[in-house]
This record gives sequence, C-alpha cells and structure tokens, in this order.
Amino acid sequence: MVALGGNAIAGPGLSVDYDSMAQAISRAASLIARALSGSSVRLVITHGNGPQVGFLAEALEHSGSYIPLYLLTAMTQAWIGSMIKRFFERSFSEAGSPRRVEVVVTHVLVETSEAPIKPIGRVYSAEEIAKLERERGWRFSKDPRGGYRRVVPSPKPLRVLEADVIRALLDRGFDVIACGGGGVPVSGLEGRYEFVEGVVDKDLCSSKLAVELGADRLVILTDVRGVALDYGGPRERWLSKLTVSEAEDLLKAGVFPEGSMGPKVEAAVEYVKATGKKAVIGSLLEAEKVLSLRAGTVIEP
Repeated sequence: MVALGGNAIAGPGLSVDYDSMAQAISRAASLIARALSGSSVRLVITHGNGPQVGFLAEALEHSGSYIPLYLLTAMTQAWIGSMIKRFFERSFSEAGSPRRVEVVVTHVLVETSEAPIKPIGRVYSAEEIAKLERERGWRFSKDPRGGYRRVVPSPKPLRVLEADVIRALLDRGFDVIACGGGGVPVSGLEGRYEFVEGVVDKDLCSSKLAVELGADRLVILTDVRGVALDYGGPRERWLSKLTVSEAEDLLKAGVFPEGSMGPKVEAAVEYVKATGKKAVIGSLLEAEKVLSLRAGTVIEP
C-alpha cells in the first residue's frame, strides 16, 4: 500500500494545471516503477486531492454553481486516478515490467460525530460568510491570515466499502488506485448509505484499507525524509525507527502537528498494531530505499 502525498501529484506551488500535474505524477510513477521493476508484488496506490478539490470548488463558485464536497472528492478520484493510471502503466512498461492499473472510485463508511474543524477552500469576508451560513448552512472559522475559511468535519474511517472489489482486482493481477482524497465519506446501513459532508484523512483511510486487504506493508511517501523530533528547530533529529509504543507516546504529547505529520504517524501505528507488520514514512525522492525500508522512518511492533 503506497500513499502518495499531495505534493506528489501537484506542480510547484500546488499547481493543478494539466502540465504541472502530469510532470509531478510522471516523476512519482518513474521512481516507484524503478523500485518495483521485476517484482511480482501487487500495488495499491492512494493519493491526496486537496489542491484539486480547492480548484474545482473555487471554479464552480465563480461560475455561480455548487456541487457538494463529497461529489468533488468523487470527481477528483476519477481525474487524478486516470492520470496516475496513465503514467504508472507507461513507467512500468518503460522499466520493462508492464502492469495493468485500474481506478476504483472509493466510498468510506465514517463516524459522524466529528465536529467541523478542518479548514477548506478560499478565504471569505464577513459579508460573504453570513450569506453562505444562511443559504448553505456552512460553518466558518477565522483564518490567521485574515478573513474566514469554511470548516468541515474530518471523520474517522471505519470501513472501505469497495475493499472486496479492490481485492478481486489484485487477485486477478491488477494494481489498483483507490481511496483518493481519503474516499467519499458515507454513513448509514448497508444499502441505504447517505453521503457525508467532510474530508477523510487520506493516510488514515490508506491504513484502514491496508488492514482490510492484509497488505504486507504500508508505505507513506511525502516531501520530507521521514519523521523528526523538533522539526525545523535547533534540535531537529530525524528518526530511523519508532516502535508503536514510542510513536503513541509522542502522539499523546502533541509532538507531531495535526495537519501534517500527526495523521501519518497515527495511520502507521494503526496499521502496525492491527497487522504486526511494518510501516514506513519517507520521501518520494527516496522511494526505492523507502520501499525496502532502507530510508525513512520505520514504525514497527
């Protein structure tokens, strides 16, 4: 299970124009294909979608249209997934190890009691939010840069509804792209699901799917070399290994930021606790070494 961070699928400055995304995804595909060339291991790829959802939401707003956030997630799963499929199949073929890659638009059963805390979208004025609160029931919080941003729940993933479909594709020899943007959040009973307005963390969803599939390894690729203590500070120290108990202690102490490394470490811990196998967090640029646990931060039982 390879979880690609947002920077791996967007251009400089998180640009989402086609050429910028194509260049970024092509680079990621080339690095991973090189690492797995000649290997028979099946691959599940998950990815973020923050810049792309923001772009679609703003474009629709300027046009006077509105599409719910959960459907924007579904749209970006198809958009980004199609691009990943193209460039990964091309890179594996060029590496002499042709593969078939398929995209599964994924829905995720979530808890629904989470408060709206995750900011999304652009900055609004006080006059704009009064109108949106009245017409759409949106919630807002003050932004440190000034103005207000919409806040939505970030519910915990409970189960990936298409896990059996993904498993069937893997069994038939396909690699699979799934859980884009954390999946489309839903709640309710079997056959009577309702969409949920919120954003599921991509790494937590990846961990949940990795457990459901019995994946041999969870690999979280990002734009830093691994997990660090005092990141960016005078006592910065990169960690090559963490046990589950050590990682849990650091999470409880608030060492890792909620909006960046925190969910990645939490996702790795959940996977390792559930499977007894190892997870790793590392840089996309060192993908070959990270996949073989020779770089990054390894979380182990």
